Amino acid sequence: MKILAGLSPMAGFTDMPFRVICTELGVDYTVREMISAAAICFHDKKTFELAEISPLEAPCAIQIFGHDPAQMAYAADYILSNMTSSRKPAAIDINMGCPVRKIVTSGDGSALMRTPDTAQKVTKAVEAVTSKYNVPLWVKIRSGWDKDSLNAPEFAQMLADCGVSRITVHGRTREQMYAPSSDNGIIAKVRKAVPREITVIGNGDINSYEDACRMIKETECDGIAVGRASLGNPWIFKELSLGEKIEVTTEDRINMALRLTSDIVKRKGELQGIRESRGRAAYLIRGIRNSSRVRDELNHAESFEAFKNILLEFSSNCEK
Repeated sequence: MKILAGLSPMAGFTDMPFRVICTELGVDYTVREMISAAAICFHDKKTFELAEISPLEAPCAIQIFGHDPAQMAYAADYILSNMTSSRKPAAIDINMGCPVRKIVTSGDGSALMRTPDTAQKVTKAVEAVTSKYNVPLWVKIRSGWDKDSLNAPEFAQMLADCGVSRITVHGRTREQMYAPSSDNGIIAKVRKAVPREITVIGNGDINSYEDACRMIKETECDGIAVGRASLGNPWIFKELSLGEKIEVTTEDRINMALRLTSDIVKRKGELQGIRESRGRAAYLIRGIRNSSRVRDELNHAESFEAFKNILLEFSSNCEK
């Protein structure tokens, strides 16, 4: 069974090089790392540059966050009116699920689930913009703020009434962050709460094809979104596309780490590219014998040549 599968946005990870790799491996859509609406309002050039979409990518949504309706509407309009030099985004996605302290303390991300009236105003303001450009509006939410406020079904109904066409539900509360296990039951309740024409995407603890099948069976959601599991295993999208388990070799993983690093360096320059690639290459080689030693060596590499040689030597030693 082929499963509709997307790449969840993750700050510092779901940049263009990684999205292109996931596209090649069969991802159906991606959502790029979230952009601050306030930063766009202050004309932060660096922030807007992050919105660039490559023609080599699968359909890519641009996610924005904030709690001020006027700022959010301005950000959506600014993005959609300035995408003439690159590909049009598949959607504007509003982040109402981020649990990170610095986001929620400003009233953004999952904090909006505590203020549904504000969330409604934000959604309506952004929808007025996206409908003008004929671009779909998506929203990412969590099951609620904490165990005493599991309001995702009612919240999703409100979003549907505001014109949202796709809702991604992470099956944990803000209080739970990323543990314990994601709750498929709340995703099932959201699916039942909104009309069938609204696409509901399940998110949380998707580490394999079997996990995705189980979520769809238990929730009747329309598809799934993969987050952290993809960082070390982007091949999961190939499995979800083919509907079967595939073999990924040690050589595949080391070569992917080298390819991702090379792509990041080409895009961001050697100094920044190497700095950003250390942790990301570590995800791809994790679990391979002697990978902890290699990760330490990569953390001390100062050039792409040194980085490459460490990985090539690692690959050679793994073959012995």
